Amino acid sequence: MAKKTWFVYILRCKDKSLYTGITIDVTARIAVHNSGRGAAYTRGRVPVKLLWSERQKSESAARKLEAKIKKWKKSEKEAFIKSVI
Repeated sequence: MAKKTWFVYILRCKDKSLYTGITIDVTARIAVHNSGRGAAYTRGRVPVKLLWSERQKSESAARKLEAKIKKWKKSEKEAFIKSVI
């Protein structure tokens, strides 16, 4: 069985808030968010726009990075996004 490739991603929501998540298919996941069937947080904040994504070596690594980013203040997330765009 082929090993899945996991990604961590950050979205900008319609209300300018940021959402961080993980997935194995970034394009499909954004489509799910924008259809209103994604995470509860994004359902009332669509459309969303992908700002950043990064491949991780495993689901565990993706979950760890997601948790780390979710602990950052919004200003830290904004600075990170600015530094990688």
